[in-house]
Amino acid sequence: MTGEKIVCTNRKARFDYNIEETYEAGMVLTGTEVKSLRNGRANLKDSYARVEGGEVFLIGCHISPYEMGTHSNHDPERARKLLLHKREIKRLTGKTNERGLTLVPLKIYFKAGKAKVELALGRGKKVYDKRETMKRRTADREMERAIRRFR
Repeated sequence: MTGEKIVCTNRKARFDYNIEETYEAGMVLTGTEVKSLRNGRANLKDSYARVEGGEVFLIGCHISPYEMGTHSNHDPERARKLLLHKREIKRLTGKTNERGLTLVPLKIYFKAGKAKVELALGRGKKVYDKRETMKRRTADREMERAIRRFR
């Protein structure tokens, strides 16, 4: 993780989905979007990616307008094109169509000066799976507390 500056993460994604595979994709952005991202003004809540016409788009990602921008500021909720190799797009198309998987963005970050998004193929969890995750998290937290108490 050297040279990466994380802008925002989708913390709820790992709770709502079983993550199977992850991909790194570049983002097609305007200048004010890049400046706003560098200020950490993005939100991945309720966002997802969709394959349309052989291209992948990030939908529902909110990048706040740049404060110092002029009349040419960007639309905060616009669909943003993601840059992936053709074979990766074909693979994602097949998996999302056949097996009912969803493309979920996990985080937006800068790597070597370029804005990237980490996409994951995830299968939605059922309610009982979410309860299981919460129970496991609570048990782990209590074990950590007990271990700290006896040190």
